[in-house]
Amino acid sequence: MLRIAQDRDREALAQLFSLLGTRVKAMMLKLGASDAIAEDMVQETFLAVWRKAHLYSTDRGAASTWIFTIARNLRIDQFRRQSNKPYEDLETVTIESAEPNGSVMVEQQQVIARVTDALKTLSAEQQEVVRLSFLYDLPHAQIAERIGIPLGTVKSRLRLAYERLRPMLEDLQ
Repeated sequence: MLRIAQDRDREALAQLFSLLGTRVKAMMLKLGASDAIAEDMVQETFLAVWRKAHLYSTDRGAASTWIFTIARNLRIDQFRRQSNKPYEDLETVTIESAEPNGSVMVEQQQVIARVTDALKTLSAEQQEVVRLSFLYDLPHAQIAERIGIPLGTVKSRLRLAYERLRPMLEDLQ
């Protein structure tokens, strides 16, 4: 990272890309990106690394951690951009049925029941951080501050909750 930050060394960036590029792409795929979007996000990540290399400090952790944080934040930004797309002109939209299909409603209720049951398997502490993270969309630091626990504990509880929920809910994707 020092060679990139101080000397603007393209070869060092290429080496970093070779070491971490596939792992960053795998992370993007895990975060729900398509293959093409994942590749674009890898490029954006390493472009940001090139531009922000001077901001990296060894005091704050490993370079790979810093790079994965950049990648995760870029993916979050992309989610936000996608959710802010303008709505279609309502006059051009045709509505097939104002009432949802009965089988769709039953399926949705089954999914909700499965998620609710899965959440009940978590400890009260894990349920609380999952609720604050997903339902209220709070950043981890704000969750830690709100419930008065260290940031690392919030992250640990979320990770353990994911590990427990994933096998129960992975077929819902």
